[in-house]
Amino acid sequence: MDELQQARVLKILEAVKSGRLCSLHRLASEFNLSKSHLQHLFKRQTGLSLGHLLVEQRLERAAQLLKSTNMRIKEIAFEVGYEHTSSFSRAFERRFNETPRLYRHHTKC
Repeated sequence: MDELQQARVLKILEAVKSGRLCSLHRLASEFNLSKSHLQHLFKRQTGLSLGHLLVEQRLERAAQLLKSTNMRIKEIAFEVGYEHTSSFSRAFERRFNETPRLYRHHTKC
């Protein structure tokens, strides 16, 4: 991989790790790449799926909000980039093996 591609991947990682919510579409636009090229480049350089990393970032942020705020689950879902609460709840349960409501209950006890 050439230095330009390595530099791009490092900047993508910085953007993802900055804590700001990212999407494949937004990152592709920011780095002037198609979504598929962005994903391929990232996977080739890091061995990680960029889409998976972005979902993981969203769910970790949601877990933090569930622990530290009294925001409604619907509000948290929207805050971390989910349009539908049901999609958020399914993804959250796959990741943490419990629903957002139970997760909040267990972490606040």
